[in-house]
Amino acid sequence: MKRLLIILTLAGLPCAPFAQTRLTLDACIEQAEANNKALAAADRQLAAAQFDFRSARANFFPSFSATGTGLYSTADGGLDIAGGALPVLGVDGMPTGGTALFPGLNLAYEVGWVYGGGITLEQPLYMGGKVRTGYRMARIGSEMAEQNRRLTRSEVIVSTSRAYASVIRAREMRQVAERYHALLTELLRSVESARKHGLKPQNDVLKVRVKLNESELNLRRTENALRLATMNLCHLIGRPLTDRIEVADDLPDLPSTPVPAADLMARPEYRLLDQKAELAREQLRLARSERLPQVGLVGNYGYLHGVELNGQNLLGGWAFTAGVQVSVPIFHFGGRSNKVRSARARFEQAQAERLDGGELLQLEATQAANNLDEAQLEIRLAESSLAAADENLRLSRRQYEAGVETLSDHLEAQAMWQQAHQTEVEARIDGYLRWLEYRKAAGLLD
Repeated sequence: MKRLLIILTLAGLPCAPFAQTRLTLDACIEQAEANNKALAAADRQLAAAQFDFRSARANFFPSFSATGTGLYSTADGGLDIAGGALPVLGVDGMPTGGTALFPGLNLAYEVGWVYGGGITLEQPLYMGGKVRTGYRMARIGSEMAEQNRRLTRSEVIVSTSRAYASVIRAREMRQVAERYHALLTELLRSVESARKHGLKPQNDVLKVRVKLNESELNLRRTENALRLATMNLCHLIGRPLTDRIEVADDLPDLPSTPVPAADLMARPEYRLLDQKAELAREQLRLARSERLPQVGLVGNYGYLHGVELNGQNLLGGWAFTAGVQVSVPIFHFGGRSNKVRSARARFEQAQAERLDGGELLQLEATQAANNLDEAQLEIRLAESSLAAADENLRLSRRQYEAGVETLSDHLEAQAMWQQAHQTEVEARIDGYLRWLEYRKAAGLLD
């Protein structure tokens, strides 16, 4: 019984509304950067490129390695020299007439186990420029990874800002639809009251009801658009699609001062094209280095044991050896020459792509600047039309209430008022998006 009373008591309590999260544009961009998979992959690529750069830098220094060798062989043999009388030579090198007995020589050897180990040092002295070229290529690769991360981050900022602007557009469109619906509801109430008193015909009530039904449908569409825009923003910032979020503020206004000039050199796309050409140049140098001599210093300190001679080990002790190793390529059936030609063709291709890509980026920046200029004009025209629509609606309401204007004209004034508000919202949101595109095209997004 007590349990039933508790359940009934809890059921009678008012349900608390779901908590909503208010997010600013900066907070959305920060969350999008933290949850974007492409940006995470770009971070890993940058880390790998930096490690490659450190690895290439280590080639300038000597390398040490521990070596060990073990060998077993059944080879054996010997050397026999017969004995006899040998002449004795004097101080002047002439025979004295005497002889000495040479007992003979019997040497037997057996290889058996031969093993050794030690520390080996290798220091490149001249590798045809291969070490320095590899170092420069690794540095360029690290810079390209950094520019790729900048490019990915700019794309995340643009996509998140677009989604955020879509939420604001849908929210303001819903507000316009609600205000228009409120106007029609008030008008319907006024017309129905006038019909009851015989001042308006039933046809006027039907006309207003038709507009009100259209307004309800438009209101439902704006609510659905707001829901979808919010879900899209949740997807980009890494939150569940069912989260109830709300944008905290409006978008920033467009600058009134002249827009800054585009700096193509600052764009990551141009930097990638430029570094791609530099990388192709270094690959050409690397191909040429294979046709040049290579000189290196080798040193070893180790122990060697093995080879028995008459039952005793011939080798067994520590020793240090050092030398210079030189390799001069002579002929390779055109393999190295063709590799150089291939690298030269790729370098020329990269140069052509850089020139073409630079022109395309310049065209993109010019188009973005033109679009921004048009957007600023559209905003001014939309604000002027909005002020005129507000004044026209105010005068139309006064004239309709005074009976000097027809219902159709008043409904048209309300529709024009709604259209002017929608146009102003679209112009303001599109202006921000064009400003965002210009900042990206001008290299100012960072």
